[in-house]
Amino acid sequence: MNYEQALLYKNDFLTYLHIEKNSSVNTYKSYQYDLNQLFIFWEKAEEENKKTYVFEEVVDAFFMSLYETQIQKSSVARKVACFKSFENYLQSCNIEIQLRLTIPRLEKKLPTYVTIEEITYLLDDVSDEQLDSSRPVRDKTILELLYATGVRCSELCAITLPDINFDQKSILITGKGDKQRMVLFGDKAKNRMLSYIQGERAIDSIRNGLQSLFITQQGASLQDRSVQRILQRFSFLLGSKKQITPHKIRHSFATHLLNAGMNLRALQELLGHSSLATTERYTHISAKDLKELYTNVSPLALMTFHNSNET
Repeated sequence: MNYEQALLYKNDFLTYLHIEKNSSVNTYKSYQYDLNQLFIFWEKAEEENKKTYVFEEVVDAFFMSLYETQIQKSSVARKVACFKSFENYLQSCNIEIQLRLTIPRLEKKLPTYVTIEEITYLLDDVSDEQLDSSRPVRDKTILELLYATGVRCSELCAITLPDINFDQKSILITGKGDKQRMVLFGDKAKNRMLSYIQGERAIDSIRNGLQSLFITQQGASLQDRSVQRILQRFSFLLGSKKQITPHKIRHSFATHLLNAGMNLRALQELLGHSSLATTERYTHISAKDLKELYTNVSPLALMTFHNSNET
C-alpha cells in the first residue's frame, strides 16, 4: 500500500472512529495526531530519498526514529495501539498488511504521597491567615477529612450531614457504582467538623439550607474542582512545592496506614476498592509485613480502627 492509498484509508479510518465507533474526543485527537505524524514522516522520507515506500516499511522506520529520540514509552505504546487499530481497520477493508509492533513494557508509576510531617504542618502549624481563604475552617476540615478517611474527592463532595454519625465517628460513603461503605474518623477530625458546621457553614447554609456537608459561601454544594483549588492553596505553603491533590491525600492515607501495620484487606474496605489488587499497589512503600494481622492502627490518632467491626 503506497502513500496515496494509505492517505485515503487514513481519512476513512478517522471518520470511522468518530462516527461509527464513537470514540472519545481524546482518543480521536490522539490517533489523528499519531497518524498525521506518521504520514509527515512518510512524505519527508520519500522526498529526501527520492523513492517510494510501502506502509509496513514506513512504520518500521518511523518507530526506529522514535526510539532514537528516546521518546517516552507511554507515547510509543499509544502509537502502537493507534497503528494496530488502523491495521485492523485496513484488514476489515480487505487490505492485507502485517505490522510487526509490540507494545513496550511500561514501568508502573509509584503512588506519590504527602508525609505525615507535611500533613501535620498544614493542619496544625499553618494559621488561618496564611491560608489566604475566606473559609479557612472549611478548607482545613476538607484536608483533615480527606486524610482521616481516605475518601475520593467526589465522595467527599457527596457527604451530607445525615451521613455522619458523630457518636460512632463514622460516615456512610456512597462510592463508585453506588456502593456504600463506612469510613471512620478520630477526635481531631470530629472537632474540626463540628467547628466548621457550627461556624462558617451555619452562616453559608442560611441561603439554601442544603444538607451537603461542604458548601460554598453562596450556599451551594462544593464541587470537585473547588476542592482541588482549595488543596492548591495548601501546596503553596509547602517548602517542597509538592503539589497536593485529593488523590495524593488518598495515597497518603493508604501509605501511612500500611506502614503502621494495617491489614491489607481492612484497608481495601476503607478505600472502597472492589479488587484487592488495586489496594496492593500501595505495598511497595509499606515497611511492615502485610501478612501479619494488625488492629488498633492509627497514625496521628486520626482514626480508631477497632470501630470497623461496626461497619
